[in-house]
Amino acid sequence: MTLESFFKYVDEHQDHYVKRLGEAVAIPSVSATVAHRPDVVRMGKWLEAELKRLGVSVEMRDAGKQTLEGQVIDLPPIVLGTYGTDPKKKTVLVYGHYDVQPALKEDGWATDPFTLVEDDKGRMFGRGSTDDKGPIISWIWLIEIHQKLGIELPVNLKICFEGMEESGSEGLDELIYKEAGGYFKDVDCVCISDNYWLGTNKPCLTYGLRGVSYFLLTIKGPGKDLHSGVFGGTVHEPMTDLVHLMQKLVTPDGKILVPGIMDDVAPVTAEEDNIYKVLDFNMTDIFNAIDAKNTIFDSEREVLMARWRFPSLSLHGIEGAFYGSGAKTVIPAKVIGKFSIRTVPNQNPEKVTKQVCDYVNAEFAKLKSKNTVEVECQHAGKWWVANINNWNYVAAAKAVEKIFGVVPDYTREGGSIPVTLTFQEALNKSVLLLPMGRSDDGAHSINEKLDRRNYIEGIKLLGTYLHEVAAIPL
Repeated sequence: MTLESFFKYVDEHQDHYVKRLGEAVAIPSVSATVAHRPDVVRMGKWLEAELKRLGVSVEMRDAGKQTLEGQVIDLPPIVLGTYGTDPKKKTVLVYGHYDVQPALKEDGWATDPFTLVEDDKGRMFGRGSTDDKGPIISWIWLIEIHQKLGIELPVNLKICFEGMEESGSEGLDELIYKEAGGYFKDVDCVCISDNYWLGTNKPCLTYGLRGVSYFLLTIKGPGKDLHSGVFGGTVHEPMTDLVHLMQKLVTPDGKILVPGIMDDVAPVTAEEDNIYKVLDFNMTDIFNAIDAKNTIFDSEREVLMARWRFPSLSLHGIEGAFYGSGAKTVIPAKVIGKFSIRTVPNQNPEKVTKQVCDYVNAEFAKLKSKNTVEVECQHAGKWWVANINNWNYVAAAKAVEKIFGVVPDYTREGGSIPVTLTFQEALNKSVLLLPMGRSDDGAHSINEKLDRRNYIEGIKLLGTYLHEVAAIPL
């Protein structure tokens, strides 16, 4: 098959594929609530039906149960698909998720979040449009287009679509490790389309993610909440201790105060430094993203390095404290401070946890408070970095050049996609992040959108990527 005929078909049928995206967006597959769990399952079955319609061998794997809102409920099924088993072809595993973040019109959406609405600029608004329904259904359209054109797919496809990514991917890691030598044993590489371009003009390939370690810092004092007029000045107040400890964690300019935390951070190599010199990014991009100009750094290189390849510590909130409107003169008996550290190569999550706990306990001891302190790491996900010279990345770069006519940027992400590391460790294969959407898509925010151009050209990109993978000799 010539790629030109593939491109022509996509262009001629783009309205059809936009309509199909609207069908997927209309299913409110919010994984965070019990009320929407049937919708998540419905979305999984929608995918199952679409795949089976095209002759894909599908397994709906039971992911177990979870406790949510005080109820024990079934986790959504993990959709596994196999299309092609030719031993002479490479096998590409594609991953994505069919659940979405919560969305209500009253949150500030300009339109109904579960109705795909396209404006005169080609922006298609709807929850899940870019994260991650547009990308995952595009893999299905690739199979369909090849069939419509009477052409054999140049690779074997393995598919893994989950319905819990927005809520911790419960049950997925266990399945991946269990099936590493089974369902996934013949996989040659992995492709994930669940992130975004660095800016709005130039496509990219993403080769690194920061890890995240999330901490809870609990201070307990009196046996119950107290009246500040009656007991203020007579007891050690938990909130006072907590605020003191939290301000000991990080400075206003972002410097982490935990001793030794920077010791294992890998130095910037000359090759890596060169990558930052050619990125399509300027300070206006980040100013637009944050709706302000209060960045710590004033240069693009410093901003991106702070965001991608150096650790950061963020304070997130305090549980148990009064936070409503008005005035309440309460001394809370127990407060929980919440903060996280984004980790990078070559930091060890277990070592980071020990450094944080030792430091917090030492600082608390200096207070000579009669309250009690407990600091724990609730979750520690490791960082991930891939080799951009691997043939998987070479194939993707060639695909980008064919579709967009430019050499892609090579980027990292400041956030975490834990399944990326899981696939790499469990399968010992190259994992590629090949984004479809743009930096201004607003995933997780109100008015999430996917540009028609990114969607249609993205279908072409994913298809071309598979052909480039097939063309590279191993």
